[in-house]
Amino acid sequence: MRVLLMSATTALALTVGMVPALAESCYDLWYERNQIYDDNGFCFKTQLGRETFDNSDCYTSNPDLSRAEIRRVAQIKARERAKRCKVNN
Repeated sequence: MRVLLMSATTALALTVGMVPALAESCYDLWYERNQIYDDNGFCFKTQLGRETFDNSDCYTSNPDLSRAEIRRVAQIKARERAKRCKVNN
């Protein structure tokens, strides 16, 4: 039997999604970034966004993200730029 030990900081980071994604495909990066927006009530306007996320509970086009979410979105966008991703453009 293997036991996984982690620090409280690591456990908290995993819980709130602060650990960088292992996702490397452009679609996975796009999805992770937009999941953050969806979790904060964003109303998607593109066809792919509307097909992928449920707009029935959306309420804003300018979601109020936490500092951690803002940092994570910036990290994802940087990775998308580095990979020259073109999802939903």
